[in-house]
Amino acid sequence: MVATAGHAQTSINFANLSIEELGEIQVTSVSKRAEPVREAPSAIYVITHDDIVRSGARTVPEMLRLAPNLQVQQFTASRYIVTARGFNGNEAAQNFTNKLLVLIDGRSVYTPLYSGVYWDMQDVLPADIDRIEVISGPGATLWGANAVNGVINITTRKSGDTQGGFLEAGGGSHGRSVSLRYGGRLGESLTYRVYVRDLKADSMGTITADGKADQDLSRTQGGFRLDWTPASGNALTLQGDVYDGASDVGLAGHNLLARWTRLGDGGAELQVQAYYDRAVRRGVFKVDTYDVDIRHSFDLGARQAVVWGGGFRHSHYAIGSSPTLFYEPARGDLNLANLFVQDSLAVTKTTKLTLGLKVEDDPYLDPELLPSARISWTPNDKAMVWAAASKAVRSATPFDRDVVEYLGAIRFLTGGGTFQSEKLTAYEIGTRIRPSAKVSFSVSTYYNVYDDLRTIEFDRVTLLPLHWGNGMAGHSYGVEVWGEYHLTPWWRLAGGYNRLEKRLKFKPGSSRILGMEQAGDDPEHQASLRSSMDLGRTVTLDAAVRYVDALPDPRLPSYMELNGRVAWNLSDRVQLSLSGSNLLHQRSQEFPGGVVVPRSVFADLRWSF
Repeated sequence: MVATAGHAQTSINFANLSIEELGEIQVTSVSKRAEPVREAPSAIYVITHDDIVRSGARTVPEMLRLAPNLQVQQFTASRYIVTARGFNGNEAAQNFTNKLLVLIDGRSVYTPLYSGVYWDMQDVLPADIDRIEVISGPGATLWGANAVNGVINITTRKSGDTQGGFLEAGGGSHGRSVSLRYGGRLGESLTYRVYVRDLKADSMGTITADGKADQDLSRTQGGFRLDWTPASGNALTLQGDVYDGASDVGLAGHNLLARWTRLGDGGAELQVQAYYDRAVRRGVFKVDTYDVDIRHSFDLGARQAVVWGGGFRHSHYAIGSSPTLFYEPARGDLNLANLFVQDSLAVTKTTKLTLGLKVEDDPYLDPELLPSARISWTPNDKAMVWAAASKAVRSATPFDRDVVEYLGAIRFLTGGGTFQSEKLTAYEIGTRIRPSAKVSFSVSTYYNVYDDLRTIEFDRVTLLPLHWGNGMAGHSYGVEVWGEYHLTPWWRLAGGYNRLEKRLKFKPGSSRILGMEQAGDDPEHQASLRSSMDLGRTVTLDAAVRYVDALPDPRLPSYMELNGRVAWNLSDRVQLSLSGSNLLHQRSQEFPGGVVVPRSVFADLRWSF
């Protein structure tokens, strides 16, 4: 296989891995301890470093399009909607995507103000990403708040794997970017890297449904990482980022994370992590978050493994106001604490049972119990069958409890202060099979039971103001399939398909305002196919086609689009590439009320020195 520029610095070149070796990639999102992906009893898909580089994706949401178990829709130049297993929100009902936990190197990046993610405030240098682990399905027992329909865990490479210099510069019809990174060594066991990146995504030039003109996205971000790995079994990581920019509003923020890991006898591991994060949308909000997390894993004999720990998160926020929308109170503190334990027992040589429980105390409600049970059967190294049952909740936020909206002089909507957590009980069955050295695939099915979903309710006495309630319940079910086929040593195919059915209803006593569509406008079918070809020793050709079924309400037609990239390795250190997005149509719309996304091209130069 061809080694692309910049890959020479990587500890693992995923482009050269066979189907069997890809199954041995270590993941941590399923059990909070390293395990091969083929043994992870969950609907987990891994986006590798090589996948990201060869796709030409420049932003995190575009990278996430590579995961067949996610739904990614572009709303504006800077706004994306990313979900797993539905519930992508409804702008008109002020119901936003809020059931997905996103982590970058263990730092949670969803906002505690409404449980969603501001994707224009999240950026990672693509060349520094080791892998992205994408779990569809709940992960609340280990990850807690907001891990309802899925978990996305972005892991960057150690600084020791990014030594030397790296320059990337590119531009195209709707954006440009420049990145510079340098890694070095301060001692035998101490390495570092520093980077700076400037990114610009041009406005699509259209108007959204709320009458606002689409805005450019511009961000400048810099950061560092230090890794100390002495021979004593200890490891220390210190990293941080700072950024400034603008999309529909001004953006600013910085973060600092420290993580200490100690390896003990018999595979025991102790990890202590702490971080500080400041996120600012100028004129909208400011949030300062302090988080500490402790995790301890160890084996009890040859058949039992235990992971336990806990954490505490404190967020202080201040929210701005407009003439019609504000918060009471406009500033405050949110405290989130948790304790968890998970026990994995090898019942037989081929069967493993995993039981877990988290106790979580959120800012507004009494402590919640979040249990899970998983069982897996692995008859050989080519197949695994697993089943799981688990519970998750989306905790109340200031947007659910404290928001106040006026319609003229009328107090039209309030949080009401009575909103309860949204609840999910999930049942899953899946299998992961490698029938030959060239083929692997995964199939997952699920049945999700939801209760206390957020609705808009009348005041029982005065009708107005309206308030948030928990008047919707129901279930969803579906199937997710993906696989990979290595036709030849130089040609790989990867594809996926998922189907989603939602059956929701209003609970007795609900006001039934706005209808079921307020819970989301999700496609029933999605499919994707990616082709990766190495044409000789210097040229790579990649293409990805995706199909998205029609959105039901508001109605939006189905569409199919194609992305492609051709790269030419001038040497082991220099690469030129040309990428194209949305190549099948001049313009297409991905979400109701959003902009019409145009076809675009982008030329890129990468130089490792």
